Amino acid sequence: MGSFSIWHWLIVLLVVVLIFGTKKLKNIGSDLGGAVKGFKDGMKSGSEGAAEADAGAPAPQVGANKNAANTVDVEARTKS
Repeated sequence: MGSFSIWHWLIVLLVVVLIFGTKKLKNIGSDLGGAVKGFKDGMKSGSEGAAEADAGAPAPQVGANKNAANTVDVEARTKS
């Protein structure tokens, strides 16, 4: 149950090439590379966009709910 030798890996590679063919394997490799490149570009532009959005936008108010007509401010009630 040790690691596979080089002959095992060569046989597996030969079987994969016979099943899929070299053209399809090349297409799969280029598609995978394009997906990784697109992911990296998206992560790069996403982090730049988030930094710009955080710098220019005001902080949202916590608890600001316009639909809460039944909400009572406790301090206002005790003062009046």
